Amino acid sequence: MSKIWVKKPMSAYEADIQKSQLKRVLGKWSLTAIGIGAIIGGGIFVLTGTGAYYNAGPALALSFVIAGIACVFAALCYAEFASILPVEGSAYAYAYGTVGEIFAWIIGWGLILEYAMGSMTVAVSWSGYFAKLLKMFGLHLPYWMTTDPGTANKAFGEATKQLAEGTLPADKLLGFQETINNFNAAPELFDFKLFLNLPALVIVLFVIWILLRGTKGAAKANNFIVILKVSAIIFVIIAGLFFIDTANWTPFIPEATTITENGVSHKAYGIAGVVAGASAIFFAYVGFDAVSTQAGEAINPKKDVPFAIITSLIICTVLYILVSLVLTGMMHYTDFNPLGKYPDAIKAPVAYAFDIAGQAWAGYIITIAATIGLISVLMVMIMGQSRIFLGMSKDGLIPSTFAKVDPTSGVPRKNLMILGSVIAIIASLTPINDLAHMTSFGTLFAFTMVCVAVWVLRVKEPNLVRSFRVPALPLIACLGITINVYLIFNLSKEAQMYSFGWLIIGFIIYFLYSKKHSKLQNGGYGETFKAEQEPLQDVDIDIDNKK
Repeated sequence: MSKIWVKKPMSAYEADIQKSQLKRVLGKWSLTAIGIGAIIGGGIFVLTGTGAYYNAGPALALSFVIAGIACVFAALCYAEFASILPVEGSAYAYAYGTVGEIFAWIIGWGLILEYAMGSMTVAVSWSGYFAKLLKMFGLHLPYWMTTDPGTANKAFGEATKQLAEGTLPADKLLGFQETINNFNAAPELFDFKLFLNLPALVIVLFVIWILLRGTKGAAKANNFIVILKVSAIIFVIIAGLFFIDTANWTPFIPEATTITENGVSHKAYGIAGVVAGASAIFFAYVGFDAVSTQAGEAINPKKDVPFAIITSLIICTVLYILVSLVLTGMMHYTDFNPLGKYPDAIKAPVAYAFDIAGQAWAGYIITIAATIGLISVLMVMIMGQSRIFLGMSKDGLIPSTFAKVDPTSGVPRKNLMILGSVIAIIASLTPINDLAHMTSFGTLFAFTMVCVAVWVLRVKEPNLVRSFRVPALPLIACLGITINVYLIFNLSKEAQMYSFGWLIIGFIIYFLYSKKHSKLQNGGYGETFKAEQEPLQDVDIDIDNKK
């Protein structure tokens, strides 16, 4: 059993960097844009609605503060690791060289959950904004073509119940009747109603097509989209100030209650709801983690990756807090109910807030910016997922297919194509709320493990060259571990159950496949590690000389 704790030598990382087939084309601002590209979108355009309705109410801003503080501790630890091991793989790679293979595998398995579920969540939200954009121009996709089976059946059940009771106002009852009509209009196959979120499926395939063309082109596209959506967010903050109704902030922290949908109940609001909201929206901060997955393609990774991680986190946290305050001031948090008067508001909360305020013109701007902006979030998440798979595959822990890099484009083509197919199919069939919570678990778990691993490495390898060092590391690491673990236990019970089940499956796969195929377990590092090894601290100089 002791072999499962074997660590990957630093010399192996050094040689891997020298022989990497990935092209180093990303500067510090491109890396920062990757972080912002992933962060801005998931939280502002997707989870502000779900976080406000299901968890915190107007106090969602406090949830973002808590999540941001938790992220700072993890971000500092990520930055130190990135300055030591500037390779693809993120927290997985860091743990492999410091704590051991089994620890690294579980982190990698958690990162798969984080990025895959994150990609699916964003794809579903993009579908909501895209459908709204089409409606603005008089085009309507059929209900069955834009709704997953779970959401459709849940909405049908609630609508049937409300119509039977008949206690709601007439306008709301009309909305429920429309839901029933849409459900009944869906095509059938073997007596089963067919529902498919087609736009979510299509956008994933489109993003894969962009990524297959190469990292440099994808980075340029991301930079353009980031400028566009940051401008849109600033517009939302300034324009929204004129339509805030302070009555929507009262009470700022609503009294704790229980929300029940189709027989499933969970606690919401109050202080506990604010903390649960921080857990639920935590995946919105995954962007700075995505920066570390691109270290293998950074021009000067040991300096630029730490800079990009911290800068993107600070910028986005401020924007999140401001937007959440504006949004909950414009629209009452209870109106984000997916089974209520505005069932689509939870998918496109910012645009609907301006619609309800009677400012349809602003809704056009926001919907267009969000529709385009969410593409960069999806792009960065899938790109990060593929690089994690690349690192794990090179070590033999998953099949070698994921490690093959196309020499022309400099990207792992088969890796991206397989990932894209799986993400597209699941995104088209799964409700957004379930996806978001499982993504948060993967993020929190990875952040916790990084805080542990950087502390372990500082103790065991104090003489390693670190161009960035976490100040007061024991304190920062302890705070990071404590907050992240606490937030994990504040996720929904369903998310905890599914996520722990995912980890159990990971252990089974490790002992049945990964341990047997591990290159480290079999006494070698693979072809990428056969290069003449040079000191890790000289890598950046060599890269600059090759340019």
